[in-house]
Formats: sequence, structure tokens, C-alpha cells
Amino acid sequence: MTEWIYQNPILAALAGTMFTYAVTALGAALVFPFKNVSKKLFNGMLGFSAGVMIAASFWSLLAPGIDLSEELGIIPWVPAVIGFLGGGLFLLVVDRYLPHIHIISKHEEGIKSSWHRSVLLVLAITLHNIPEGLAVGVAFGYAATAFGSSIEASAAIGGAIALAIGIGLQNFPEGAAVSVPLRREGMSRTKAFMIGQFSGMVEPIAGVVGAVLAISMRNSLPYALSFAAGAMIYVVIEELIPESQMMETTKIATIGAMIGFAVMMSLDVALG
Repeated sequence: MTEWIYQNPILAALAGTMFTYAVTALGAALVFPFKNVSKKLFNGMLGFSAGVMIAASFWSLLAPGIDLSEELGIIPWVPAVIGFLGGGLFLLVVDRYLPHIHIISKHEEGIKSSWHRSVLLVLAITLHNIPEGLAVGVAFGYAATAFGSSIEASAAIGGAIALAIGIGLQNFPEGAAVSVPLRREGMSRTKAFMIGQFSGMVEPIAGVVGAVLAISMRNSLPYALSFAAGAMIYVVIEELIPESQMMETTKIATIGAMIGFAVMMSLDVALG
């Protein structure tokens, strides 16, 4: 598998992000057996997602980017800071202008629009999925460039696989977060599912783009890895943590975040 990923990093990125999309669809499929999800479970899932993304941002993106900077003879903290802040700034601008609605608070953001609430909800989740897909793609592109360098290629590939698994795990509640509320409001199960799984379709696109950029611009790769990390942390701070803390069961969300961080950290260390 290692050799195949090295020879086909773009296909590997596509396969990894198709997995993360499939888990999003699996989460959206909860709408078939259930019309509602308990607040405690939902809070725990949001917290778990936040923990996974925080751990992935460092272990799978920032740390490899810093290591690569040192190998390329770049001051290590420069790409990390510039890329990280750039990723946050990018989502800040998109968040400011793209019409969308928050999952639990129902608070609309972006340019005022007459679009239906379901469309705004899908746009919100889609906005979150862009940096996730980009991160997986960049990680596989980075793994391909590790061959022939002092960086251990197998560790880089293991880290990319761990990232895809971690992002996939936290995509499960995101799919449910779209489909279940729509079903609760009276939408048919099939339509709610289709809208929920559609929100994850952007990840394979972003994954391929990330892999192509990583391969074609190796000297800029430390910036790209940090950019993806910054975008993911923005999503955590802007959306996941506040949403998970809005109900009474805040400790469950906190425990979920701790478990999510531990799971992602374990995956990265074990595979990478």
C-alpha cells in the first residue's frame, strides 16, 4: 500500500476523502431509524468532532509542516504561523460572506439571503468540510513528497491514513446534524438523507485539489499544511465548541472532546 500511495497520491487522496464522505452519508442515514437524537448524544458527538479536529491540526498537519520546514532550510515557525493564520483568515472571510445557518442556535450568518433554511444548513456543513477535505489531500500529497527525503515516508503515509480515519469518524455526527433536524421539521426521510449526505460531497473535490497543490509546490507545502490546520481550528472555535456548549449537558461535550482528541492522537502516533 505504501508504494501505491507514493505512486498515486492524488488517487489516494480521492480514496481517503471518499471514505470521509461515506461516513458523512452514514451519519445522515440515522434519519431512517430515528426522527430525533438526544441532546446528550448530540452534544457528545459535537465535542468528539472538536477533539478530533484539534488533535489532527497539530499531530497530522502542524508538526509535519514544522519538520518539513527544517528540512527545506526554512525558519520552522514562519510557515507555521503564516499558514495557520492564513487558514483562519480564509474561513473568516468565507464565513463573513457565505450565507449559512448554525446547527443548533439557528443563527444566520453571511450575506442576507432568501434561501431556504435547509440550504443554509447544508452550506454551513459544506463550509466545514472544505478544510477537512483539503487537509486529507495535503497530507497524502506530503506523504508522496516524503520519498527520497530524510523524512520517513512510511510515517508520513501512516499519518495521512490516520488523518483520513479521524476526519471520517468526526464526519458521522456532521451528517446526522443536517439530516435529523430536517426530518424533525417534517421533511421526508429520503430527502433529509439526500441533503445530509450532499454536504460531504465537497470533501473529495477539496482533497484532490489539496493533493495536487502539495505535489506541485513542495517548497510551499509547510504553508499548506499549516493553512489546513488553521482552517480546521477556526471551525472548532467558531462552530463546534460554541454549539456543543449551548445546552445543559456541557460536561458531556467536554468529555467527548477529550475522547476525540485521545482517539485522533492515538491513531496518528500508532500509524504515523
